[in-house]
Amino acid sequence: MIIYGHRGARGEAPENTLAGFEHAYRHGIRRFEFDLLLSSDGQPVVIHDLTVDRTTSDSGKVADYTAAELGRMDARHGTAAWASPTPIPTLDQVLAAIPDFEHLQLEVKSDKRHRLNILCNRLTELIQRHDLFERVVVTSADTWFLQEIRRRNRRIAIGAVVERRFPNPVQVASRLNCDYLILNWKLCSAKLVEEAHRRELQVSVWTVNRIHDMLTLEQHGVDSIITDYPTSTKIYFDNRRQALPHLARTTDADGREAGQPSLSNQ
Repeated sequence: MIIYGHRGARGEAPENTLAGFEHAYRHGIRRFEFDLLLSSDGQPVVIHDLTVDRTTSDSGKVADYTAAELGRMDARHGTAAWASPTPIPTLDQVLAAIPDFEHLQLEVKSDKRHRLNILCNRLTELIQRHDLFERVVVTSADTWFLQEIRRRNRRIAIGAVVERRFPNPVQVASRLNCDYLILNWKLCSAKLVEEAHRRELQVSVWTVNRIHDMLTLEQHGVDSIITDYPTSTKIYFDNRRQALPHLARTTDADGREAGQPSLSNQ
């Protein structure tokens, strides 16, 4: 199972902070999903909300602060406990903290059109300059933004973030010529994954925090999961992989692979 750390490692450290990324990276996580907005001075910064209210002791819109000002805030509020201050980082700072990452899902949050346009330019420049075409997918629920990324450089992979059953998520992603479907896991089914794969879409589901649900989604055929607990999830799947190499890939009467735990027992 391919595992992405959600906002770094949201359940283990403050979300979207260098502390969270470094924590997960030290424990072997090399794939991450995180959020991007634009600071007032035009830098991509890593934060989920349009305001700083929830995760810091400050208040106001991200768009009203420079990257340096955001970097002086403490983003430990409303998230996993942490001993020392954890500022809001820039995208460049996160990339420097996880240099050997395998793959990133960069989710651009909906914002004002002119700000999205600037952010689109910044991301295109960064991906081209560092040749990250095979290591990054730019995702968003904003269809205009995805179309703009594709218009600027068709080599950049894009993914539609979908959290509603209607319109059909696969059709939404296909219509936008996406490479990925980033799906709310509760909408996922084996039939939907099969349809997505027929259209050459990779399916990544969020936010999955229970092993029971991960195993169900694995049976549905998803390509990857996004979880708040990437390090403990990695340990589970690593241990399973080490325990099962000698077992034949046969199934029991319930259709499970030999050696796979019953979902009802999770």
